[in-house]
Amino acid sequence: MTKSQKKLWTGLFILAVLTPLGIILPEIFKAGDAWGEWGPDKLEKLLGYMPEGLKRLAALWKAPVPGYNFSGEGASTAVQVISYIASGLIGILAVGVLIYLISRLIVNNEK
Repeated sequence: MTKSQKKLWTGLFILAVLTPLGIILPEIFKAGDAWGEWGPDKLEKLLGYMPEGLKRLAALWKAPVPGYNFSGEGASTAVQVISYIASGLIGILAVGVLIYLISRLIVNNEK
């Protein structure tokens, strides 16, 4: 592994460890949801109506880990923090493996 690759992986790990700031800071400042991370119900409450396209497409995608929380709604902050970090690391690992596999496929096809 090159020096720049080590720096990249270190930076990604640090970002994954910092992801819980997204739940800690809004809780400290009583800020509510993160901007733009609203579900259909919250959006309807904020706008006063639900856009038709969102109504049709709202159920199209269900997140594998809703809210990045393995314990569901009402989990303690500590469980949420651990879930956020684990979700970040799983995402980094998944993308890293995908990039590795694609690069191996490209290299093998060039030979």
